[in-house]
Amino acid sequence: MSFEDPWLDNQPPRLGDLVDDYCPRCKHLLNHAIASFMGDKVVKVICQTCFTEHPFMEGKEKKKAPKSGSTAFEQVLAKVAPAESGPQVDSKQKKIKSRARYISRRKTQPLQEKN
Repeated sequence: MSFEDPWLDNQPPRLGDLVDDYCPRCKHLLNHAIASFMGDKVVKVICQTCFTEHPFMEGKEKKKAPKSGSTAFEQVLAKVAPAESGPQVDSKQKKIKSRARYISRRKTQPLQEKN
């Protein structure tokens, strides 16, 4: 007796059927239950691991756009005010000026001078 029935493959998917899809929350390809259709296409699915509902991604991870070298703020700033040729500051001087100071939560006693 064979467990592979070809008639099961020809049936259209129904609500609640399990499909494999990429879960953006779990970050894995997992079992999902079909939650909604639009026509004959699956639109939303529910992850059977974390139970979140998300759009059907057809088993593909959504690729994030690569970040550009400059931020949007820097682009706007460059358009509004062109770079001025002011006094040049050494990178070493910048590092010295930007050092963080240690701040204690305890009350400190004033230093006693040595005689």
